[in-house]
Amino acid sequence: NWLRHARFCSSCAAPLRPKEEDKGLLCEGCGRVLYAPLHPAVIVAVEREGKLLLAHNSRMAAKRYSVLAGFVEPGETLEHTVAREIMEEVGIEVQDIRYFGSQSWPFPCSLMLGFTARWKSGELRPDGFELDEADWFAPDRLPEIPQSISISRRLIDDFVARMK
Repeated sequence: NWLRHARFCSSCAAPLRPKEEDKGLLCEGCGRVLYAPLHPAVIVAVEREGKLLLAHNSRMAAKRYSVLAGFVEPGETLEHTVAREIMEEVGIEVQDIRYFGSQSWPFPCSLMLGFTARWKSGELRPDGFELDEADWFAPDRLPEIPQSISISRRLIDDFVARMK
């Protein structure tokens, strides 16, 4: 996607050509090197008393539920993003935020950074904008969840495996 749209230098308007050493683009006019933008996002599995927080995003298929996610804002740490997104989307505080893993995500140019966390306080209040439903689910009572290729599913599967 980026290669299709990045054809000319944003500084001098000269054509860009692929660098030989890496995946950057080199400006033939001013020598500036450009790299694809990367938009980091967090995705979080929040646990409370043996249950997992799952929510239905109003843009998702019928009744598919998933763990919560959101984009990192400029100046934020990943941990702050986790806490902010969970508070904004469902109104609870979390603690014990731990890195889980990552997945390249063609949204385009996104990198999903997975975390686990534990509920600290508050009652679930879906924001009504992004999320229309949210609840705590026991490992043997999960609703429809994402396919196994996603980091969301890896987080859910990890929770289920640890609860056995």
